[in-house]
Order: sequence, then structure tokens, then C-alpha cells
Amino acid sequence: MSAKDFFHNAVRLALEKDGWLITDDPLSFTVDGLDFRIDLGAERLLGAEKEGQKIAVEIKSFLGKSTISEFHTALGQTLNYRYILKKAASERLLYLAISYEIYTDFFLIPVIQEIIVEHQLKLLIFESLKQEIVLWKE
Repeated sequence: MSAKDFFHNAVRLALEKDGWLITDDPLSFTVDGLDFRIDLGAERLLGAEKEGQKIAVEIKSFLGKSTISEFHTALGQTLNYRYILKKAASERLLYLAISYEIYTDFFLIPVIQEIIVEHQLKLLIFESLKQEIVLWKE
């Protein structure tokens, strides 16, 4: 089993505060004999007559020495997980969870914004100390 990200508990609590029920910690799949583990699975009921909304959340801390290297890893992992979700749990949308600090310091750089748009990444931006979701970026 892989280690939990530094911000794992902060993101989990932020989701719960926002009304999400954590259904899987981690969300695990086996596809073609390969095991995949996305950090969290969650769902929220939208209303008595509406279908529930389900998400998967991959959490990245960006605490390493090279932010761009961490970004490469996060991007590749997110794209792979999104593909696996299409095969194994197509009802779930995948979000990459990042701290507000890394969002403002790195993810707002124009070329990074262009890459996010190009790959249609969904971001969940959280405040780690308050354990709150700051922004959902579609």
C-alpha cells in the first residue's frame, strides 16, 4: 500500500465539512491485472430526486525540491487515473487536490494554466490549516 500524502487528512476533513461522504480511503481498482489506488472516493447527494454526485480525489502536496518535477508526476498520474476511472467507475469525476499556496504560487503561471486547460484537469483547491475547500476549478 502506498503512503498517504502529507495533506491527506486535511483534504478528507475539508470534503466532509463541505458535505461529502467519504466512501473509499483509498479508492482502489484492478484493471487488466494492475492495481490502482486513488487517494479518496466521495459522494454527495444533490437532492431527494436527483442522482448522487461521485468524485475521486488525488491529493498532491508539492513539497519536493522541484515544483515542475512534482507537476509532471501529478499530471501523469492524474491523466492515468482519469483513464482508469473511465474503465472502472465512469460515474466518478477525478479532481487533483492542491493547496491554495501551490495554486497561487505555481498553478496560476500562464503556461501551467494552458496545460491545465489542454488536459481538462479538474482542481480542488484547499486551505490546509483551516481544512477547508477554497475553490473547485472545472
